[in-house]
Formats: sequence, structure tokens, C-alpha cells
Amino acid sequence: MLPVIALIGRPNVGKSTLFNRLTRSRDALVADYPGLTRDRQFGFGKLGPIPYLVIDTGGVAGGEVGINELTVEQTVRALGEADAAVIMVDGRSGLTAADEHVAELARKHAKKTWLVVNKAEGLDSAIAAGEFHGLGLGEPIAISAAHGDRVAALMDAVLADFETLPAEEPEADDDRTLRIAVIGRPNVGKSTLINRLIGEERLVVYDQPGTTRDSVAVPFERNDRKYELIDTAGIRRRSRVREAIEKFSIVKALQAIERAHVVIAVLDAHEGITDQDVSLLGLVLERGRALVVVTNKWDGLQSAERKHIRDELDRRLPFLDFAERITISALHGTAVGDLLPAVERAYRAATRDMSTNELTRELESAITAHPPPMVRGRRIRLRYAHQGGRNPPVIVIHGNQTEHLPEAYRRYLINRFRKAFKLKGTPVRLSIKTGKNPFAGQRNKLTPRQERRRKRLLKHAKR
Repeated sequence: MLPVIALIGRPNVGKSTLFNRLTRSRDALVADYPGLTRDRQFGFGKLGPIPYLVIDTGGVAGGEVGINELTVEQTVRALGEADAAVIMVDGRSGLTAADEHVAELARKHAKKTWLVVNKAEGLDSAIAAGEFHGLGLGEPIAISAAHGDRVAALMDAVLADFETLPAEEPEADDDRTLRIAVIGRPNVGKSTLINRLIGEERLVVYDQPGTTRDSVAVPFERNDRKYELIDTAGIRRRSRVREAIEKFSIVKALQAIERAHVVIAVLDAHEGITDQDVSLLGLVLERGRALVVVTNKWDGLQSAERKHIRDELDRRLPFLDFAERITISALHGTAVGDLLPAVERAYRAATRDMSTNELTRELESAITAHPPPMVRGRRIRLRYAHQGGRNPPVIVIHGNQTEHLPEAYRRYLINRFRKAFKLKGTPVRLSIKTGKNPFAGQRNKLTPRQERRRKRLLKHAKR
């Protein structure tokens, strides 16, 4: 599992600034998809050799009442889920009572703590950190999140106790275990669906409750194909499913997404699509995972209700137009048999090989049908394309003035490639490269004839 790091502190100490810096290496979305709401409180990062998850918590000042009490509860929960807690203080404001309150929370609930003195640019590190020794959280580390000063050294220290994740050994397609993460809000039917997929008799063997932060992996086979289901809710006997309310952990879901080849996102037809669903699905897209969207509890709905739900899917999730959608009833088993074939299709699309010749021909065909726009009287030139990665497929396009290519035209190209290469079920990423201009810097360089004429004129002027 990826190590989890929680950032906590009183308001305005720079937690969000550090969060943005730690997650700057996250895979960028291909385009600014309309309708996509990303939850900025959770993010993937890789500053150094070890990737990690970061949780950005709200500011805690002490004495919160009313709705602000939820901020404290979320901070305590983040501390419980995290492997390490970074407690941030402001080196310019000095030690405050709110800092002492945050330190007390960290001592009670954090597994391991690192005290960080932020906004230390231009200050002597020893002087900036001096008064914070009294918090009893170890040696303070002075940084500047805004300028990046000593942030890399901080992460080297925080991640020193974690091992680099081993590279996955290549396997033949027939022997590869296909990992499937099942994600969704509490009580949408994830456990019931998994019971259907693996069979009731298998639950006795794998009836193991997950820890606070670990997901449960369940291997099984179907038609001589090896699968591994990653259940973020934990797997229980059917009789126990109703005994306890599922506790939703976004960290579990993110770790499951990171491990999986394909994600099954389960929605509740009776409750509709919530902001939490949109945020979670946005993170799936951000990580580039193949996806199957499942709407559960479809049985018993009237035709008008079903139409309303389909319209909501189109309205709230336009950025997931690539994903296959399936409506099921996990309780009764309706259409559950369609899930694994859809997962296989999505995985084949995500790992498809595309030759440079085929990609370039499709690019040329797309340009012929709909040329790129003009920029300052000159046409954007897209010359050739090749594959730059798999799972998700990355298509690299080379040309001139490509930095001016509109997002709408990028989406047009993605849709052309998706249709041509049958990439249904996986996001497609476009990487646009601008070639070097061989005439750059030579605009004012004279030809040999012009140079001889210039010399004659200079010689004549001297006379």
C-alpha cells in the first residue's frame, strides 16, 4: 500500500500550499473536463523515489463549536488513517495556543509525527524553529512551502522508513491476474455485488475484516481467468452485512484504485449521484484507470425514474463518457453476469498496442475531416502520432504551434482515436509535442549575397 501522509495545523500555516507542492507530479488530466469536481483534500504525489498519498485537513484552532467541530473530527480521522503526520506551524507568527492544541491532537492520534516550521524563507533555520521545541514533537524542520525550500529534504526524512514499491513483473496476458477495485459510497451494494461475483461459498475462506486502512483482496477464477477483487468495504458473510454500517474511507478507495487494473464504481439508483460520487470518479479518471460504472438497485424502478437517472448520469458525469455503463440488481443477480465481460473489454482497451503508422493515418484522416484552427494567420500543423504508454493509452502527437491547440480540438482527436481503436472503457491521454523550428534564430541572418552587398555599402560609406 502507498504510505499515507496527513497535513495538519491551525488555519493559514500553509497546509494547502504544501499539499499543492507535494502533489504537483500527479498525472494531469488530458483536458479540463466539464462537470468534473475534484476533491482537493486527497492527492497522489511523488517527490523522490516513493509515491504516496497526501491528506490535506482543515485548520484546527481549538474550541471549535457547531459545524467547525466536523473539521476536528476529520482531522482526527485523517491522523488515524495516516502512516505519518506532518504538523505545520508558522515560523513568522511564532508559537500560539492553537499550535499547542494541534500538537496535543497529534500526540493522541498520530502514529508518527514530523514538526514542520513553514514560511522560513529568509530566516535562520535554527532561530525560526527555536521556540517550537517545546511542543514535544521532535526536532522541527524549517521549510518554505511557497518557494520549495527544503521540502525535498523533508520528504526524504518522512519517507525514509518506507520501502520502494517493487515493480510489477511482466506476465503473459493469459497468466496475468486482473485486479478489480470495487468502490462506492457506503450502502450502495458493494458487498452484495462481490458476494454475487465470487459465490457465497467462498466467503467462509475470505471472511477477514480489514484493518482501519487496508482493503481486502479476494482471488477467484472464472472461465480459467484469474481475478482479484479489491473490496474497500471488507467482505463479510451475507448475514453480517446488515449488522454494521459501512464506514467510508476515501483513503481505502484511493489505495484500491492505485492497485487496480480496472475499477468498478457502484452507484445507488435510489439515492442518485452525489458530490461524493463525482469526486471519487474524478480521482479514478485522474489516475487513468479503466472504468465500468454500475448503477445498482435498478429493479423496481418505474420507467420515468430510470430515465431521470440516465439523464442525471449524462449531466453529472460528462467527463466519463468513455466508460461503459451497466444497470444491475446485485440483490437479485440481474445483469451481474455482464460485469466481468465489461471489465475485460475495458482492460483490453487500456492495454491495447497501436502502431505509429495506424495512429498517424488516423490523425491525418481527422485533420482532413476537420482541420485545426488558424493562429495569427498560420495553421497549426500536426504531423505524426505514436503511442507513448498503456493503461491508460497515451498518444503523443508531434507538430508545430501545438501549444495553441484548443481543448475542444483535443477532445475531438481523443474521440476519433477512441472510435478508431475501440478504446471504450479507458481514458485516453493526449501528449502534444512541438518540434524545434530549424530556422529559429535565423530570422535576421543575411544570405551570402546580402552579406556581400552590406560589405560593399559599408566600404563605400567609409570613402
